[in-house]
Parts: sequence; C-alpha cells; structure tokens
Amino acid sequence: MEKPAAGVRIHGGLNIMNMLARLGAHPAAVAYSMTTLGAGMMNSIFSFYYVKLFLNKYKISEGAFNQSQVVYMVWNAVNDPLFGYMQDNSRMRWCSQRRLSILYGAPFYALAFLLAWFPWREYAPGDWMSGVHLMVALCAFDGMLTFVLLAQCALFAEISGNHQIRLRLIKYNQVASLIGSSSVLFCGLLSKNMDDFPAFQGFTVMVAVLACGCMVYTGLHSESRFDTKGSAPGSPEPKGEGSGQSNLSFSSVTSMTLQIMTNRDFQLFVIMNFFQVFMVAFCNNFTMIFAEHLIPPNVLPSLAKSLMYGAGFICPQLVVLSSHSLLHRLGYYKMILLTFYVEAGMAAVMLSLGSSHYYVLAFFLTANMVLVQAAFSLFNLPLADIIDSDLQKHQRSSPLSSMVFGTNALFTKPAQSLAPIMVVSILNQFGYESLKDAGKEANPSDLEVLHKTMFYLVCVVPMCVAALQVLIWRPFSIRNSHTVDTKYIDG
Repeated sequence: MEKPAAGVRIHGGLNIMNMLARLGAHPAAVAYSMTTLGAGMMNSIFSFYYVKLFLNKYKISEGAFNQSQVVYMVWNAVNDPLFGYMQDNSRMRWCSQRRLSILYGAPFYALAFLLAWFPWREYAPGDWMSGVHLMVALCAFDGMLTFVLLAQCALFAEISGNHQIRLRLIKYNQVASLIGSSSVLFCGLLSKNMDDFPAFQGFTVMVAVLACGCMVYTGLHSESRFDTKGSAPGSPEPKGEGSGQSNLSFSSVTSMTLQIMTNRDFQLFVIMNFFQVFMVAFCNNFTMIFAEHLIPPNVLPSLAKSLMYGAGFICPQLVVLSSHSLLHRLGYYKMILLTFYVEAGMAAVMLSLGSSHYYVLAFFLTANMVLVQAAFSLFNLPLADIIDSDLQKHQRSSPLSSMVFGTNALFTKPAQSLAPIMVVSILNQFGYESLKDAGKEANPSDLEVLHKTMFYLVCVVPMCVAALQVLIWRPFSIRNSHTVDTKYIDG
C-alpha cells in the first residue's frame, strides 16, 4: 500500500512543477523560495514583536531579560557551526540531505515559533518564570530556525554554481520574502499592534500552519547537485577533505574550519556581517518602541503606524526586485557598499534636522529599516562565492556549504543578542522601565530626557555602524563574479 501512495505524491508534485513551468516559473527556484516564504512569515513576526511582548506585556525584569539574552547569545553562536558540521558530515539522510533537513525540521520550527506567544501563567511584574519563558522561547526558535535555514542556505550554493541562476534564486527569494514579511502588516492591523492579544495569538497559529506547509513543499521538491554524488552502486568513496565526510576525524574538521576562517574575504565578510546583524536586530526590535515614543498619536495614528511597520518589512524585497538589473550590471559588492553610504548619509541628515520633524522621522525609521534589510538580503551571494573559492582552492569534491554558513553565524549571531541588551540597558538608565506605561502621568522632563536618548540612538547608531561597514567592506576582493558565467561545471 505504501508504494502507490508514494507514487501518487510524486506524480502530484510533478504536475505542480509542470504547471509552474508552463506559467514561466522555474520550479527549482519556486521550491527553494517556499522555505523563505514560510520562514519570512514567522521570523518577521517573532523579531518584531517578542521584545515588546516580554518588556511591556509580560513585564520581564531587566536582569531576567539580559540573562535570557546572554544564554541565547551563547546558544545562537554555538548551534550554527554544530548544525553545520552535522549537515555536512552526518551519515543520516534526514540530516545530510538539504531538502530532508527542511522537510523534517519544518513542523518543529513552526511549534517553536508559537512558544513565545502563549504565557505559561499570569505573569506578575518581574516574575522569574517570564525570564525562563523567554530563554526557552529564544533558544528553541533559534535552534529550529538554524537547522532549517542552514540547510536552505547550503541549497543556495549547491543548486547551481552559475551566477545568473543564483540571481534568479535571489529574485524568487525576494518575491517569497515580500509575501512572507507582509505578515507583520496584517498582524498589526488585525491585532491593533498587539493591543488585541487573543487576535494576535490566533494569527500566529495560522501563520505557523501556513509556514510549515510552505517548508514541507521545499522538502519534497528541492534538490542539491551533491545529494546523489558517490551514491551510485559501485561508485568509489570520494577522497580528500570535504568529501567522504561521515568518516572525518576531529583533526580534519579542525583543519577545514581553520581553512575557512583564514580566508581573508571570509574574515572581512564576517566582520561586516556582524554589524549588519546588529542593525537588523536593532531595527526589528526597537522601531515600534521608538515610533510610539517619538511620534505623537495625533501625528501618526495606530493604523498609519501599522502601515509604516509593514512597509519596513515589505519594501526591502521591492527594493531588491526593482534593482535586479543594477545588481546584474554592478554586482553585489557595489550595491552593498552603496547602501552603507546612503544609510550613513540619511542618519546624518536626520540628526541635523532634529526630532521635531515627525513625518521626516517616520520616513527615516522606515527607510533605514528597508535599506538594512535589503542589503542583508544579498549576503548569500558573497557567501556562495566564498564557498566556491574554498571549493576550488582546496580541490574538494563537494563544497563545505553548511560549515561556511555555520562558521559565519558563529561570529555574527551574537549581535542578535547584543543589540537588545545594549539598547534596553541604555533606555533603562534613562527611565524607560518606569516610564513605558506611565502615559500622561509621567514627569514631562523625565520623558523629554528619555525621548532625546531614543532620538540619538535612532540617528547615531546607524551612522556609526554604516561608516564602520564601509571601511571593512572596501577591501573585499570577490567583486566580479557577476561577470563570470560559471566558476565550475554544474553536475
């Protein structure tokens, strides 16, 4: 009975793929991007709402918040190289084959997403249980996110070595991300920016179900070029580092990791990416808090702010899609560098104008969020080129895709925790913890000091970070991959 059922599933999948092909879509790119659609729906909501939820609704103390972030920072850094090693070296197909990692990880990823939105009990202010809840929610969500998305990142490098095909994957990815990130807009509208909490919870359950279905589609229909290498009957075991990986010794793994880490382009990319991850977390976690404090409700009502937050997640994909021809002509190196110059320039202009220009401030908050996310969307391209370079330089029979992405994450993921720890600590020094719910009863002079601090954070942080990124990114040497048709033969 099992074989006909499998046959029906495969036949149905082929019909879907054939239909997409007839519509002009590229089935491999569609299948790959479905994970982006599902992850985008969940990640956007999680990153945008969890800080405000735990600070304002669950009333977590600053100490518990920071402790949770420190544990999360350690786990966040360790799990990427750990899962990267597992996926590149495991004997188990569900772990070593990219699509199967996505297929089996999807349900657990969706369940981990739901952990944060349902309190374990009625939390009193400073309740220790809210700190444990945050710690578990962050670690579970990031663990499953890493397992699934690391496999997808490896797929990006392994579907093809052709730059034009990779640009096509980026294009489809941005369309999927555009649709997925709109979840923040609809969530804000339906839940009135989380004021209607039961509606918010219901929406997150619906998103989890839809996201799981999207990722399962990738798991059923995506393939890596290297999934079947060396699996034919009678085929010899591959030789050399980076292949036959299930038998690798600890010294071999250490040697390969050092080879990755000593690549100068990899080092430059990792440092630059650390600051980009910091900025993504800074924008996602605090744009709503800054906007609610710095822009009065009579200037921008709740509906307008919901649209503003939604635009911050939707427009990055529109920017990347509309600049596709520029990306093809100029390459990702110049495009990323350009965004850093624009970010620094906008922040300097906003700082000189002051906080009283509310509409300009609203535009700046949204535009900065858009540029940070848009540049971040291109980062798989330089990492894929670094993987190609490592493959050629060390003459590996298959790329160390997951290990490269995992090693990158080892050094960059801590920025996701550093951003909220630093910003919350700074804000609390100026009374945020006591003033966030005070409303009209708050001391005007105390509020003015807090709002001035927020405004300086909004302007100075992006300006300084973008300037640093320019200095770091300029020496990066892989700049012309967009002019090369293919760096090695697909197969």
